[in-house]
Amino acid sequence: MSADIRKLAVWVEETHTEIGKRIDPPTRKAVAVAVIANPFAGHYHDDLSELMEIGAELGGLLGERAVAALGIAPEQAESYGKAAMVGENGELEHAAAILHPKLGAPLRKAVEKGAALVPSSKKMGGPGQDLDVPLGHKDAAYVRSHFDGVEVRLNDAPRADEILVAVAVTDSGRPLPRVGGLTHDEAEGKDGLR
Repeated sequence: MSADIRKLAVWVEETHTEIGKRIDPPTRKAVAVAVIANPFAGHYHDDLSELMEIGAELGGLLGERAVAALGIAPEQAESYGKAAMVGENGELEHAAAILHPKLGAPLRKAVEKGAALVPSSKKMGGPGQDLDVPLGHKDAAYVRSHFDGVEVRLNDAPRADEILVAVAVTDSGRPLPRVGGLTHDEAEGKDGLR
């Protein structure tokens, strides 16, 4: 792997009750995070292909770890998202280079299919700062019950010359969804929208 990884973290969030109502089965979100050295920190570079390749590596690694943390088969994943926070010696384009050109294909393989765009966010920040990872249905963007997000934070990352990269995968939508629209069971996943 070409990514210089300082730290990996994985956790699962389960919601068992919401506003006094039992959620059965619980809704679950897994997040896998890598903290990597930013090879371009402190210097402008036109060619960001090294970060694009790192994105491809991390898409597979983090996607597989998130699916494994949920203890599900890849096809049982229902939604996904990605985010990156670049330290102060980097630039937002470094996060974009990791997230956009090549991270998606290996993540889609890790969750089997993934016809919809992978929701994403990027920001500049420092150690302990929150990073929101947006979530959307992996095969049909119009499934409103899966519009969601999950927050990640590591107390020591990203340092000035690092990038924190996060991938989130769920086995369900929000607890108690009731805003209508296309349901998970109705989604066909042919065009990424419906």
